[in-house]
Amino acid sequence: MPKKDVREHAREQAHQMRQDEKKRARRRRYALRGGIGLALITAATAVALVISQQSTSAGTGPLNMASDGILLGGDGGTVTAASTPALTAGAQPVATDQTTLSAKANIAIYIDYLCPYCGQFEATNAAQIATWVTAGTASVELHPISILDTSSLGQKYSTRAANAAACVANYDPNSFLSVNTALFANQPAENTGGMTDAQLQAVIEGAGVNDPKIAPCITERTFGSWVTAASGRALGGPLANADIPKVTGTPTVLVNGASYKGSLTDANAFETFVMTQSGSTGSTPGGN
Repeated sequence: MPKKDVREHAREQAHQMRQDEKKRARRRRYALRGGIGLALITAATAVALVISQQSTSAGTGPLNMASDGILLGGDGGTVTAASTPALTAGAQPVATDQTTLSAKANIAIYIDYLCPYCGQFEATNAAQIATWVTAGTASVELHPISILDTSSLGQKYSTRAANAAACVANYDPNSFLSVNTALFANQPAENTGGMTDAQLQAVIEGAGVNDPKIAPCITERTFGSWVTAASGRALGGPLANADIPKVTGTPTVLVNGASYKGSLTDANAFETFVMTQSGSTGSTPGGN
């Protein structure tokens, strides 16, 4: 082959090699982009799955509080909590069927553990309510909610205390009434940080609850999302078994569906109201 043709042939081969290399480079770039895109899609799918799983578990309620409250009754000697499954996230509470209750007076109380008026009502009436419930002449359904988080210096005490109470409902429900009394006996003042998680745990242990699962339940805010959801339901209404549409303040106290509007610091006034609503004439809701 003449030298001129050899050089021309070599140039053509070099040109073809450059073109082939450009094609290979383009394929590598497309493959890389496709791999990145696939990785991003996979990552996005994984994130979506995690978010979906979290949204499914967030807000799940404690055992024995399917009504957003815990129902307590007695048999003449002991107080026992009604057993219910946990309320799943996003589900509506299941109202207590009061027609099935044997007690003449069915008391429901919506409380915030930082609320000073709740503390007044508790100090005035807790002992007689506990006596009625233990005797079996009344039942009490306690609904811890959170409306005063802004009054605890950023510590969200209302939610933390309600969560702690929910932990008790989940793990040691029959002790709930004692724990409720203990939380109010140690109630912090408004516009303070409230009790720490460790102090909440100590108060609960002092009330006779020693389940080891309660401590992490408190510190991890296991039922914090549920507290927020249940509070929203109470404040937004409608309230079950009530002559009022929603909670507008705490304590909200109902007896057989009728809202109590009397003095929070007059035990006789509340006892008279309970007896009237239960159709009793004696010294207890079960009197004749």
